Amino acid sequence: MKEMTVTEEKRATLVPACSIRDENGSIIIRLEMPGVAKENLKISMEANELAILGSTPPDNREGAYLVRERRTGDYRKAFTIDDSIDREKVDATLSNGIATIKLQVKEAIKPRLIEIR
Repeated sequence: MKEMTVTEEKRATLVPACSIRDENGSIIIRLEMPGVAKENLKISMEANELAILGSTPPDNREGAYLVRERRTGDYRKAFTIDDSIDREKVDATLSNGIATIKLQVKEAIKPRLIEIR
């Protein structure tokens, strides 16, 4: 293998891949954040912004990489939330590198079936 030059890596800001689904009147956001531990994940809602921040520890192993496709750094993703979301009913979990956020739509906003008499 030919000789490679290794330069010092700066912490990158990473945008996690995400999916958003409507599941039975709840909005489910799933974000891929490999390497992020629960204590390094922060989810906040301020005004109309839902912000998800996470970080992975720097890789301080000795030696030079020959191939490096995985990155470390700080994850950030933000969403604008409208008034149809109940801000008191937000749940979040982190499992196997996937952060899942469940937003409840306010009852008054949910569609309902009108009975015909």
